[in-house]
Amino acid sequence: MTEEGSRTQRSVVGRVISDKTDKTRTVLVERRVRHPLYGKFIRRSTKLHVHDEENVSRMGDRVRIRECRPISKQKHHALIEVVGQDAL
Repeated sequence: MTEEGSRTQRSVVGRVISDKTDKTRTVLVERRVRHPLYGKFIRRSTKLHVHDEENVSRMGDRVRIRECRPISKQKHHALIEVVGQDAL
């Protein structure tokens, strides 16, 4: 908590896998976790619904997103910026 009382918001980078809905993107966020017994790194992924107010991101783009207040039943992340365009 900062002195203003607001919490710091976590931001992650992911890849847009769906842009079919208006102002909503589905983003796949991948992370690497270490297996508790064998020590090998495993890729784990999470699909998040992200609010994109201006519809600037397209399918295949790498985007930076942050946590925000709940916008709908499934959307609780917002788009910060488009990091790069990837060709699919």
